[in-house]
Amino acid sequence: MRVTSKGQVTIPRNVRQRLGIFPQSEVEFVVEGNTAILRTVTGDTSRGKRLVETLRGRATVRMTTDEIMALTRGEG
Repeated sequence: MRVTSKGQVTIPRNVRQRLGIFPQSEVEFVVEGNTAILRTVTGDTSRGKRLVETLRGRATVRMTTDEIMALTRGEG
């Protein structure tokens, strides 16, 4: 199987069926050494929630929501 210029591959039908991967299913890739493992995401932890959990507590600048909104809007 070849990787496209966009980094995409087609998951073979028998693999999708065995793993229960359907359109809109969430999967994750885990890298262990030189091996990539494809896993279905289980439970109610979505990709967005996982990203937020990973980033939570990493900010070094203390700003209020109003200050952040003013900054993104280009205000004062």
